[in-house]
Amino acid sequence: MIYKIQTKLYFLFISIFIVLIDQFTKYLMFHNKKLFINKDFLIFKLDFVKNYGAAFNIFSGSRIFLSLISIFFSILLIYLIFRKNNLDKLDLYSYSFILGGTIGNGIDRIYRGFVVDFINLNIINFPVFNIADISINIGFIFLLYSIFKNNR
Repeated sequence: MIYKIQTKLYFLFISIFIVLIDQFTKYLMFHNKKLFINKDFLIFKLDFVKNYGAAFNIFSGSRIFLSLISIFFSILLIYLIFRKNNLDKLDLYSYSFILGGTIGNGIDRIYRGFVVDFINLNIINFPVFNIADISINIGFIFLLYSIFKNNR
């Protein structure tokens, strides 16, 4: 039983690590816009966008609704990580990555009223995003892989 709790804490620490990296990079961009904006790194450049919505700016201006959704899904993911005993490691990684990203963007919504986005791809026309968004997408890819793998 202690091993399981230690394992579950490991996955929670992954989420915390993602939140810390996400918030640190957003802090750097927010407080050093002039230094970083338009810095080009071959496949992406740094930009600064205040996103008042969710992915692709849907539900723009719905701060309270999106904040409540972030809180709800964060609690649900923490519950799944700690209470579901039949999850494999891939599921736990996917939930950890989604949790880290959800909390990271949730902090922005609650604290600032908007999410700081700053990674702008040069290779395709795509909305500006951040570390939390990357983490959520990695988590969903892991989750989809796990679903397809288990349904074979």
